[in-house]
Amino acid sequence: MGPALCLLSAVCFGALGIFGKLAFEAGVSPGTLLLIRFGLAAVVLGAFLAFRGKHGNTTPGRFLAAAIGLGALGYAVQASLYFEALARMDASLLSLVFYLYPLLVTATAVALGRDRLTAGTVAALLAASGGVMLVLLGAGGVAIDGIGVTLAFGSALTYTAYILFSDRVVHRMPPILLTTLVLAGAAAALAVRALFTGGVDLGFGMTGWFWLACIVIVSTVLPIVAFFAGLRRTGPSTAAILSTFEPVVTTVLASMLLHESLTATQLAGGLLVLSSVVVLQLKGGAGRRRADAGQRPDREPRRRLRSGPAASWFRSPAG
Repeated sequence: MGPALCLLSAVCFGALGIFGKLAFEAGVSPGTLLLIRFGLAAVVLGAFLAFRGKHGNTTPGRFLAAAIGLGALGYAVQASLYFEALARMDASLLSLVFYLYPLLVTATAVALGRDRLTAGTVAALLAASGGVMLVLLGAGGVAIDGIGVTLAFGSALTYTAYILFSDRVVHRMPPILLTTLVLAGAAAALAVRALFTGGVDLGFGMTGWFWLACIVIVSTVLPIVAFFAGLRRTGPSTAAILSTFEPVVTTVLASMLLHESLTATQLAGGLLVLSSVVVLQLKGGAGRRRADAGQRPDREPRRRLRSGPAASWFRSPAG
C-alpha cells in the first residue's frame, strides 16, 4: 500500500495544473483560486484532525507561529508565482521547469554547508541543467512566454527557500497539523492581499466552482493525506522518488485534455531533469543509511538538511 499511496498522491498533485487551467477557462482568477483553495483545504484538514481526535498538542508556540509564517511568507508567494505562470504557459512545460526545485535545494544546501558536494551530485546538477536547456530550446518553433518561464523559475526558487526554512520546523510537530497551519497562513496572507487589490471576484458559474472543488479535494487534501500515509509505510527516499511521477502525469493529462504537446527534444530534457532528481534521492538515502550504520552510540550525529524528505513534505504548489 505504501508505494500505491505515494503514486496516488503524485497523480492527484499532477492533476493540479490541469484543474487550474480548466478553472481559468471557467472565469476563475489566479488570486481567487488560491484563496479558496488554501482556505477550504485548511478547513477540511482541520476538521480531519478534529475527527481523529488529535488533542493535547505540546508543540511550542514559536513553532506554531513559524508554521503559519511559512504559509504566509513562503507558500503563498510560491503558489502565486506558480499560478500566474500557469495562466501564461502550458501546464506540461511549467511542471518541468518547476521540478527544478529538488536540484535547487541540493545546490543551495551545498553552498550553505548543509550538504556535501559529491561526484553524483555534480553529475545530477549538470544533467538537470542540460535538461532544462533542452526543454526551453526544443520548442520546435512554438513561442515560449518569457515572463511565464521567469515566473515558473521564481516559483521554484521561492519553494527552495521555503523548504530550507521549513526543514527547521517539519520535525517539531505532526505533519498534517503542520500542513494545516501552513495552508491557513497562506490563506490569511492571500485574504489580506485581496483586501488591498479589490477583493475576491466570485462572478464565475458552477463550472468554476466544480474545478475549484477538484483542486481542493482531489489535488490538495487527498494527496496530502495519501502522501503522509505512504511516507509512513515506505520511508522518505522511496516516497520522494515516487513523487517524480507527478510531472509525467501533468504532461500526459495536458496532452489528453488540453491538447498540449512537447517536442521530442523537450521530452528528452524532461527525462534528464527527472532522472537527476531520482539520482539525488538515491544518493541521499544511501548517505543516510551509511551515516546510521557508522554512527557511534556516544556521538550525536551532525545535523544536515534532509533534502529528500523535506523536498517532498510540501510538494508542488500543493502540498
